[in-house]
Amino acid sequence: MMKRLTLTALALTLAAAPAHADTLVDNVNGITLDKDGKLIRFTGLVIDTQGKVKQLLGRKDKRPERPDFKQDGQGKTLIPGLIDAHGHVMGLGFQLMLLDLSGTNSLAEAQAAIRKYAAENPEMPWIIGSGWNQEKWGLGRFPTAADLDAAVPNRPVWLERVDGHAGWANTAAMTAAKITPASKSPEGGRIEMEGGKPSGVFVDAAMALVNSAKPKPLARDLDRALYLAQQKLLEQGITAIADMGTTIEEWQSYRRAGDKKQLAVRILSYGGDIDNMAIIAGSEPTPWLYDDRLRMVGVKLYLDGALGSRGAWLKAPYSDAPGQKGLPLLTPAQLRNKMVRASMDKFQVAIHAIGDAANAEALDAITDLTADLPGERRWRIEHAQIIDPVDIPRFATLKVIASMQPVHQTSDRVMAEARLGPDRLKGAYAWRSLENAGVRLAFGSDVPVESANPFPGIAAAISRTDDKGEPFGGWRPEEIVTRETALDGFTRTAAFAGFAEDRIGTLMPGMRADFLIVDTDPMLASPDEIRRMTPLETWIGGYRYYKKSEGATVGR
Repeated sequence: MMKRLTLTALALTLAAAPAHADTLVDNVNGITLDKDGKLIRFTGLVIDTQGKVKQLLGRKDKRPERPDFKQDGQGKTLIPGLIDAHGHVMGLGFQLMLLDLSGTNSLAEAQAAIRKYAAENPEMPWIIGSGWNQEKWGLGRFPTAADLDAAVPNRPVWLERVDGHAGWANTAAMTAAKITPASKSPEGGRIEMEGGKPSGVFVDAAMALVNSAKPKPLARDLDRALYLAQQKLLEQGITAIADMGTTIEEWQSYRRAGDKKQLAVRILSYGGDIDNMAIIAGSEPTPWLYDDRLRMVGVKLYLDGALGSRGAWLKAPYSDAPGQKGLPLLTPAQLRNKMVRASMDKFQVAIHAIGDAANAEALDAITDLTADLPGERRWRIEHAQIIDPVDIPRFATLKVIASMQPVHQTSDRVMAEARLGPDRLKGAYAWRSLENAGVRLAFGSDVPVESANPFPGIAAAISRTDDKGEPFGGWRPEEIVTRETALDGFTRTAAFAGFAEDRIGTLMPGMRADFLIVDTDPMLASPDEIRRMTPLETWIGGYRYYKKSEGATVGR
């Protein structure tokens, strides 16, 4: 659990930052991409009173004589603020508040952590958390209710898998949810069975059977989660994030923060399915709110599950589970109806598709609808992890944005080999193949499935190696992308993917002054050096919201 710091105390750290004055940040090794993706270098940055970039200065350019605020960058590197093109803001916040098993390396470690958390939080009616991963534990199976009962038998326990596509319940939780041996798997979900009764693991749509019984978070819980999430994102250099699957309750928390001037990180919101999209935004995407801090852009649709829980929808059976192909979560008619409903009101559609069958179906639906829908759609496919190579050119033909998470490749490599077998890896995490076909790549983290830290993502994109430098030479190194492409994916194209390229994503004049000061040049550093990079300062809209020596603030 993170220690509690008051907003008032944190706001004091803002005193050293300018308050929308003419600002000069000078003596920097400045890097940005221009609107066409060309790398631009500069040594000084002038910010106007609106928090926008006024001018980029070269070494010989004349500096403003009397700026209201001046900072000597001491030769440090200045880069655009990094944009996470796919994350879950409240998921991160609740991960920081609740039980987090992502650091556990075995079932026994997880049981010890669960037992300890329960003992430290006796007032909680349910033990709720996330982050378990049976693949990381080397368990060779899903965990069971009995495994949880051994840690906490007398209170309901409900823990989401690291990818959010499966949940693990103890007997008390299943009893509270009225789960019995007669319970049936819902469409798009699966109740794992053992000995003729539910084992304790619920995949995809089946998770709702237990979720409906657990206590709902209060408004103050949501506000606390948002506050903690923003702190973490600022520390990691994320100045904007596409929030995939926003609920009405989460949107209300974002609005409360904005009203109190406590919304620092820019949130590009995609409603959690049509109902949330409609109740939040009404008949069209919202305008930008709070100095371009918040906007509902579109809707997130789930077409399949995840590879780790074997919910990703494949064209052929899993190599390590011959009878399974995964789960389509929407019928063809349901998918197209939702896409039409959103698109007719000018909402952008982002489709979660991990398996090759899901990606092919998403492309089929886009093909069916594109000709009949006016305007620029900017269809997005989220994850696009496993693609049949024959479908890669279709992304370009249809101008579909591939919204991908480079760190998934390093985390999933061994599992993907087991799930798919060697013959189906050619289209797995195929960044370079997509780029060579003419597809735009938007990069993110899928936080809290992975850390929101963007620097390991950049390092993975340019090396295809993990934090240990393995495998040597990179996994399927033909899919490595250039440093410029990696930076573009976390800046310019991440902004384009959310219809935000007119205000964020680069540091060209007229754009919002969102930037980081770091101690390493990512265009020159080794992948390992990039992986270890941390921001010294994080600025959004001409305000410094984070300084390493002082911490983060979300208020101003």
